[in-house]
Amino acid sequence: MTGLEILNRNVQITHEWIDELDAMLGWNDKGRTYRLLRVTLQTLRDCLPLAEIADFAAQMPTLLRGVFYEHWRPNAQKHRYDIDRFYASIDHAFAQDPLEDTGDLVNRVFGFLSSKISTGEIGDVRHALPEPIRELWLQ
Repeated sequence: MTGLEILNRNVQITHEWIDELDAMLGWNDKGRTYRLLRVTLQTLRDCLPLAEIADFAAQMPTLLRGVFYEHWRPNAQKHRYDIDRFYASIDHAFAQDPLEDTGDLVNRVFGFLSSKISTGEIGDVRHALPEPIRELWLQ
């Protein structure tokens, strides 16, 4: 494929991911679905050790990989995430249109990611997460 065909294919794959997640959520609001996926991926990224971030991102469509890395500062001090801080980070992105059940929605996004990323990589990501977030994914 030529450069433009590759870009078009990556846009298509990204749309497919968002469409599938939107259907799973039953929202019929792809912009809101994209925002949930984006903020969940970025919050998840901020919980992971540096060594795991690139391996996880490598299995995402190119455009979502860029979203995953957006605003990332690898040298920034990591926050210690617990479930409340994880949810608060996601809820912040929905201040104007609050989520009904952040925990349920995060679990759905985690389930969606588990269907798209290899089982081995999901296992590595889970293992690398802080205990409270790891437990959240296992639910």
